[in-house]
Amino acid sequence: MNLKFSGAALTAAVLAFTGTLLTTPSAQADSEEYVALGDSYSSGTGTRNYIDDGTNCQRSPVAFASLITADRGYDLDFRACSGATIPNVSGNQVDALGATTDFVTVSVGGNDAGFADVLTECAKPGWMSDCGAAIDGAEAFVNNALPGKLAGLYSSISSAAPGAQVVVVGYPRIFNGEDCNALTWFSPAEEARLNAMADLLNAKTSSVAGAAGFGFANPTGRFSGHAVCDNPEYLNGLSSPISESFHPNSLGHSSGYAPTVSPVLTGAALKVDPALVAVANGQAEDLAATQRKYADRDAAIEPETFVAPDLESPAAKTAARKAGVDIDAFVERSSTRR
Repeated sequence: MNLKFSGAALTAAVLAFTGTLLTTPSAQADSEEYVALGDSYSSGTGTRNYIDDGTNCQRSPVAFASLITADRGYDLDFRACSGATIPNVSGNQVDALGATTDFVTVSVGGNDAGFADVLTECAKPGWMSDCGAAIDGAEAFVNNALPGKLAGLYSSISSAAPGAQVVVVGYPRIFNGEDCNALTWFSPAEEARLNAMADLLNAKTSSVAGAAGFGFANPTGRFSGHAVCDNPEYLNGLSSPISESFHPNSLGHSSGYAPTVSPVLTGAALKVDPALVAVANGQAEDLAATQRKYADRDAAIEPETFVAPDLESPAAKTAARKAGVDIDAFVERSSTRR
């Protein structure tokens, strides 16, 4: 059969076919709205690369939410903020959701359990710390109080964005059984308990997320072999500035979190390459402009920061005397131990 087209009809057919070829999943997603809620593990603290939005939230253009947005072409409202607790997410972030919200991620609970304070206590030498009691207190909170608090938050998210795909994002294990940082003193047993604490937090969070009908993205597997002191690390050890400490670095987001979260949130695998990172960095000013309007509200959120042990403090010297430790000799040995 010999089909004949007029010039106009042929041009229209070619344009239609070309448009079909060029319509990728990312292009189709241009109008879809993604709201990223949560704490420092979502904001991107640890990547040393932050948008200039007039806040201390440490939102990174290479955090997993931005990387997913760069890949899929979503419209991102990046509300996650360093230091955020469940009340902060409920009071400062959830109102960014609406009937048109298509995707939501949220990581929260670690600050409520006082994890930065626990790390601060456990990093001290054994003779001046009560790491076990600090972990016991955090575990009691996670077991007894956290599930109810999360259930209330998740209910508010469901009500605010009834049509959204919601994914709760968990926490990785931080340690590998050794401490290679010169000014921290985590023992192998303490590191094991702290890792178990992350597992407990994930288990409780996942259970409440499932009951709410939400997805759960567990980063434990992707971060395995990439803890603090591994090579390569996906998590910073003791760092300068101190706020970067014990948070996922840029590799943690590009190779750990992003490929963990994307399949659960979007149904699509994600492999981050330099070209995608460049696209993500190119979003920085737009993300900053979106968040500046919230700067006054975000100022109410207090960052939760690890505090390095201070062996020159009066408390340290008192503890050393009680334990019979020559603190000057201890400091000298510590300076060459690693």
